[in-house]
Amino acid sequence: MMSTSEVPHVAVATVGQSAPEFELYGDDGALHTLRELRGRSVVLYFYPKDNTPGCTQESCDFRDAQAAYAQQNAVILGISPDSVASHQKFKSKFSLPFLLLSDPGAVVAQAYGAWGEKNMYGKKSMGLIRSTFVIAPDGRLLAAYRKVKVAGHAQKVLAGLSAK
Repeated sequence: MMSTSEVPHVAVATVGQSAPEFELYGDDGALHTLRELRGRSVVLYFYPKDNTPGCTQESCDFRDAQAAYAQQNAVILGISPDSVASHQKFKSKFSLPFLLLSDPGAVVAQAYGAWGEKNMYGKKSMGLIRSTFVIAPDGRLLAAYRKVKVAGHAQKVLAGLSAK
């Protein structure tokens, strides 16, 4: 696996173009691809870390809206750099009904433009930038929500999906 510093610079995912393909391990221990979800809308949310307040709230908000997303024929996937084991504990603790994918080298996050410089309390560092992407059943990127604020986000994404 490449380290983050070795990730090649790639064109960032652009609305209207094909969404970047990926192969990542899920909390179920299996390898998953975007390709396997063709025919359904995909809501791909990138979050920094399991069991942190903002990430927990965001994941629980998506959990609570799961039925409404299912009515839109949409599948929700969470992605963070955390390990599969961490995802398993996080998913179990909060009864998350969707797959959490492990992106330990942030390769997929980079391809989607969800990795970059962050500024927390005046300290700059590289890290995962909370972002959500909506992918059409044909694999095109329909919407990109970047630098997400957690409050109301899951409902905002659902409203945008309903309007498509």
